[in-house]
Amino acid sequence: MDFVCDQLYNGKRFRALTVVDNFSRKCLAIHAGKSLKGSDVVQVMETITLGNQVVPKRIKVDNGSEFISKILDKWAYENEVELDFSRPGKPTDNPFIESFNGSFRDECLNANWFFSLEDAQEKFDIWREDYNGFRPHSSLGDMSPNEFIGINENSPDSLVMTGT
Repeated sequence: MDFVCDQLYNGKRFRALTVVDNFSRKCLAIHAGKSLKGSDVVQVMETITLGNQVVPKRIKVDNGSEFISKILDKWAYENEVELDFSRPGKPTDNPFIESFNGSFRDECLNANWFFSLEDAQEKFDIWREDYNGFRPHSSLGDMSPNEFIGINENSPDSLVMTGT
């Protein structure tokens, strides 16, 4: 997971938390907010894990203040999730999210005007649905993440498998 920054039509800046499953390349969440904190990260993770009925074993993050927060550390400890921190200044330690964020910037952020945070969130949700359901990925044998999950739903490496 990682953050990207952008701005509304009026110049007000906002951030988006992006969460991607490295196994399936599925975008699990894009959450827009004015100033996102560790508590917002935990809220998004709670939404993801409750919806999928599974908690990840490990989450790759950078050393941003939101990821080194006590509240995220507590959530990770309570859910037996390892926070795998990349080396400072080494975005190549987390290539999947960096690649995803590049696509997200090119295809969504740079292609749209955002009139409010709600408008941005609506556009993010539409783009995420298309990304997960229809975009073929060469790393997945030219399948979309949803198609790949359908074939590999029982794999122990997939965060998005169903069941407990």
